[in-house]
Amino acid sequence: MVPIVTMPRLMAVGGGALAELPAMLRRLGLSRPLVVTDPYIKSCGILDQATELLDGAQIRWSVFADTVPDPTTTAVEAGTHHLAEGSFDSLVAIGGGSSIDTAKAMSVLAANGGQMRDYKVPAEIPKAGPPLVAIPTTAGTGSEVTRFTVITDSETDEKMLIAGLACCPLVAIVDYELTLSMPLRLTADTGLDSLTHAIEAYVSRRANPFTDGLAKSAMGLIARHIRTACAEPGDRAAREAMMLGATTAGMAFSNSSVCLVHGMSRPIGAFFHVPHGLSNAMLLPEITAFSVPAALERYADCARAMGVAEEDEGSQAAVARLLDELRRLNEDLKVPTPRGWGIDAARYEELLPAMANQALGSGSPANNPRIPTIDEIVELYRRVYG
Repeated sequence: MVPIVTMPRLMAVGGGALAELPAMLRRLGLSRPLVVTDPYIKSCGILDQATELLDGAQIRWSVFADTVPDPTTTAVEAGTHHLAEGSFDSLVAIGGGSSIDTAKAMSVLAANGGQMRDYKVPAEIPKAGPPLVAIPTTAGTGSEVTRFTVITDSETDEKMLIAGLACCPLVAIVDYELTLSMPLRLTADTGLDSLTHAIEAYVSRRANPFTDGLAKSAMGLIARHIRTACAEPGDRAAREAMMLGATTAGMAFSNSSVCLVHGMSRPIGAFFHVPHGLSNAMLLPEITAFSVPAALERYADCARAMGVAEEDEGSQAAVARLLDELRRLNEDLKVPTPRGWGIDAARYEELLPAMANQALGSGSPANNPRIPTIDEIVELYRRVYG
């Protein structure tokens, strides 16, 4: 099957790219954006940078700044109500993946009505809503270039995957200078999220030649620079590499798909409010070890792309190095186990059947090289607990 590639229509990538915001809006005939962000971005000065650019270009704007981490249907509905109250022709999302995902979901609801659960995978999204300009301030989710959004159902605590062309931003402005103030924990968690995107995009059953090159490039950028970005936050070369890696990984998985790590990660986030990147990192070494027998050569390629194995090294040895590096990364970046995070053992065990069913129901595990059963997912959750 020939892959169908989805990407933003326009992208500005590089230090200082934020300055292109007014020109991007004008180029697309947009003049009345609703800016979607979070309280931190509103208070730290980044929102002011963007709105001053809009003011300078005499573009009228308004702000919805009530997005929340791991966005919920409640927050999306509040934002959609704000959108409906004004004569807005577009959305500008500034922030991490949560702000961008919230804006995507607002656009979907504004055009189609109903509730977010009506559009969770495998449901189709009938109409595209107001176009979105996505401006990430973290080097992590890649949401600025993907056709996905993940929203937690406030009533059921299910993390719902919503996918389709309607979720892909029209414009991505990728400015690594916006990440220079990211703290260590956020840098580590979003960076490991990006690495997971790249690895899963490459080993996915839906991988293709287009995504393979993007995924390998992203792995190399992230693996070689994540420790420096965490230890030396002002290192501009490391920050630029991490931002480019995150966006490249986003383009890769948006056009091939994530796999079992993401499928199992979402319920941990939904039930225990573990940040998405951190829950991916908790799972990545163990799930990789489980999956390796079904895709030895692909995982060996990952080790080579990350620079932890030589090009001429045998696949078994390369994969051993990959598993060692993933475990070492978690140690170096102080990634806790679910037990270390403080998740109660009895509650975790009680929820395992629901978590496993939600993971399998998300569809992502079906793309994994080794497709697990419900019982195998439960056992993997137990192994990861710590």
